[in-house]
Amino acid sequence: MVHNKKEFTGGLVLLVVFFIVLFTMFQPIFDGHNAMAYLDNLYNSISKGSAHYVDNLKQEAQEVANYQVDVTINMGSESQAADSATLISAAGATAEVSGKALTIQGDYVAILNACLDDADVMYHNNGSALKAKYPGYEGKDDRQALYDWYSILSGFDRELKKQEAFAQAKVAFNINAKVVEAAYNYYNVVPEEIKNKVGIVTFSLVFYVIYTMWYGFAILFVFEGWGLKISGH
Repeated sequence: MVHNKKEFTGGLVLLVVFFIVLFTMFQPIFDGHNAMAYLDNLYNSISKGSAHYVDNLKQEAQEVANYQVDVTINMGSESQAADSATLISAAGATAEVSGKALTIQGDYVAILNACLDDADVMYHNNGSALKAKYPGYEGKDDRQALYDWYSILSGFDRELKKQEAFAQAKVAFNINAKVVEAAYNYYNVVPEEIKNKVGIVTFSLVFYVIYTMWYGFAILFVFEGWGLKISGH
């Protein structure tokens, strides 16, 4: 038996409207996406917009200027070693391949700047430009060159630490973590500054709080109207 019909009915109405709104949010009415996908893309765009550190890392790279790198890196495969040698040669350094082993000699900062320039191109979602720069990458995934740069920098970090060139190794690590990984993971995401989307961001956060409370009060009114109460006796 319903204890309070008015409260029970109000709770049911809130629940019905809640699920109507939920159903609507799962429809592709937001630029061809449902609300969840739209907001996910929005927050990815805002996140990418705040993750551009190319200029900062170029300044950091200058702290190890005039360093001549000389390392041998074991790449993942012979083909990756050969492709990576192309990247190093284009940066003005020397690269020798022996199976999976890639030996790199040359101006360290010039290599790092070449990597940063390529990562910046990919940050702006221009994979075709990178393929045009490195013809050997035609027909491959747009991000392959960036992945090879990641492997090269990981090798620098590892091998330079063995040589006790810790400052040089740190720069390679930071470029990978702050620039290369971001450009790779955010590829094809359009960067956006939060100030340009402050309205929809504010609305989404406020709506989330209200919508969560909405469901909670609907359940509360239904159970209280039904006569169910928590009792300590």
